[in-house]
Amino acid sequence: MKNNKQKQSLLEQLKKLPIIESACQKSGVARATFYRWKQKDKDFAKLADEAIAEGACLINDMAEGQLLAAIRDRNLTAILFWLRNNHEKYRSRVELSGRVEHLQKRELTPEEKKLIEKSLRLAMPKDETKELNNGIDNSQAYDRSNSSQL
Repeated sequence: MKNNKQKQSLLEQLKKLPIIESACQKSGVARATFYRWKQKDKDFAKLADEAIAEGACLINDMAEGQLLAAIRDRNLTAILFWLRNNHEKYRSRVELSGRVEHLQKRELTPEEKKLIEKSLRLAMPKDETKELNNGIDNSQAYDRSNSSQL
């Protein structure tokens, strides 16, 4: 019963302030206990995640209110912050320029073909690689290809 009351208290604290350390201190629960509960009790974990999300929304609303108050007080930093994050004209931009050249197709050299084949063998799961290697497994193919350098 004591654990249930502590869990409830902790969840309520997280809804007010979504900082685990602070919520644990205010509800008298060790931080390690919170994580242990979260790991062992899936229902608690879900409720804790929901409480943290609800608390984050509350803090976001408070911060937005403070930002708007700062804008009303003609705080230039607040004004610029708002415009950069909410108005297309003031957003930071990155301009890219360049030239694309289309190279003519060419045949791969035998060495390039071997290298690609080796790479594909190493990247494939063992059962698919056996078909390619006629029954040699991936590690054997790797050992064999390492002994003969391309």
